[in-house]
Amino acid sequence: MNNDVRSYREDANLSQGGLAEAVGVTRQTINAIERERYDPSLELAFKLAAHFQCRVEDLFDPELDADSTA
Repeated sequence: MNNDVRSYREDANLSQGGLAEAVGVTRQTINAIERERYDPSLELAFKLAAHFQCRVEDLFDPELDADSTA
């Protein structure tokens, strides 16, 4: 799933580890999300959106999923 987690994280001047700690996951999880190798749970998506004070839709765009078929 396409996402803007990395750009939000960088704009907030956070490391992957710092963001991971803030939302209760490992740095590896944040890395996998940013590299689009892992789709977060709905709970984690909401935690990320709350942390960045934005909507889940601002972070994740399932319509632009590179693996989706039309």
